[in-house]
Amino acid sequence: MNSSTTSRRSFLKTTIATTASGWTLSAAAQPAAANASSLEMATFRFDVTPPLGHSCCGGWIKPVEVVDDALEAVGVVLLGAGKPIVLCTVDWTGLLNEAHIEWRTALAEAAGTTPDRVAVHCVHQHNAPFACVEAERLVLAEGDLPHIVELDFFRKCLSAGRQAVRGALQRTSKVTHLATGQGRVEKVASNRRVARHPDGRIRASRSSSCKDAELRALPEGKIDPWMKTIAFFNGDRKLAALHYYATHPMSYYADGRATSDFAGLARKRRQADEPDCLHVYFTGCAGDVAAGKYNDGSKEMRPVLTKRVYDGIVRSEKELQPKPIGEVGWRTADLLPPPRNSLSAAAIQRSISNKQGSVVSRNRPSYALSWLRRLEKKTPIVLSALHIDGVRLLHLPAECFVEYQLRAQQVKPDLFTAVAAYGDGGPWYIPTKDEYPAGGYEVSVSYCDPSVDGLLTAAMKELL
Repeated sequence: MNSSTTSRRSFLKTTIATTASGWTLSAAAQPAAANASSLEMATFRFDVTPPLGHSCCGGWIKPVEVVDDALEAVGVVLLGAGKPIVLCTVDWTGLLNEAHIEWRTALAEAAGTTPDRVAVHCVHQHNAPFACVEAERLVLAEGDLPHIVELDFFRKCLSAGRQAVRGALQRTSKVTHLATGQGRVEKVASNRRVARHPDGRIRASRSSSCKDAELRALPEGKIDPWMKTIAFFNGDRKLAALHYYATHPMSYYADGRATSDFAGLARKRRQADEPDCLHVYFTGCAGDVAAGKYNDGSKEMRPVLTKRVYDGIVRSEKELQPKPIGEVGWRTADLLPPPRNSLSAAAIQRSISNKQGSVVSRNRPSYALSWLRRLEKKTPIVLSALHIDGVRLLHLPAECFVEYQLRAQQVKPDLFTAVAAYGDGGPWYIPTKDEYPAGGYEVSVSYCDPSVDGLLTAAMKELL
């Protein structure tokens, strides 16, 4: 029996076991790794700024009245390791369900690859679109609710993405070296869920900004303080730098001013430093992490937070020491977690159709109903990981709690593991199992059963 037969049989056993449990590893359907001797990279960016009047954050905060700075989609295409691989971030609140699949499909078509080899993540600014196509259909059917996302604008962004990727493929560069680094980000991230009753239940949330002196005085709580950077080189020329940090990226919002906020502004500042290197920013597992301890929501704090994140990026890049690339691999897993048993499609529809309800009490449930309809169709979430020698880039969905990121880094501590969350946002928040009984806002808007913890953790381990 040869090694490939053994590997295939092992994969089939794993697939059967994991499918029954709610996720399926699909990595072995592709070569485990490819030699990087012919590796190339294309970089792209395109505008995704919504028009004036467009809804922000699903329609329950003030729509766009002014554009403070452009929203962008930024990414890279890696060629020469099997079918092309696309990594992309978007300055939007979220891409959920069908909307996320459409983005991956559009970029895949342009790159000449398949959607499972495309990872699209949102930075999660709130003065920005929160796109779910099915949710848009649901609110349109009511006739009296603001848009979730205007579909003409959404399709225009897909078209711009196709054009940007096709154009990028006309100017590729050889990739020979990879470098990693990390730098501590000071006084930005803090855990939202530190104020608790004696029994462990959440008493109050610190959120993105906080004016309560008592809450701000509480400890930072569980966070990941490190900005991680992975940079691609052609010889000694830096082509692209991918930055990863876990915090909600809002200083203040709901004022009708479209902005990439402090995370996006920090990336743009670093981009201005190095115009010939594309800088890409990924938000990590920040479902329970925000700037509330260090941010009172005043306008003066946005540039302060911007500089702190920028300084973290610069610190992380000081460690970069390019090394030749040996092997590159791509692994995927399909995740289909069960919904919470408290979710009732009929009850949710009644909330959406309640003409006496507020916009938020009607628009927000449309996302939950979209998730239930997706599960009925058994359309899984695609998780993925890029392997480059001893480096792992892990791509996770929705608003995962930071514990998932910390777990991922401990799967193989000798690896350099960077985690991007806010991929497919269909499940909304993904708490850890032991946080469900504690309640709080984040748990109240989680659409998955607590068993998602075990499913997601098992899939992460296999991907890494």
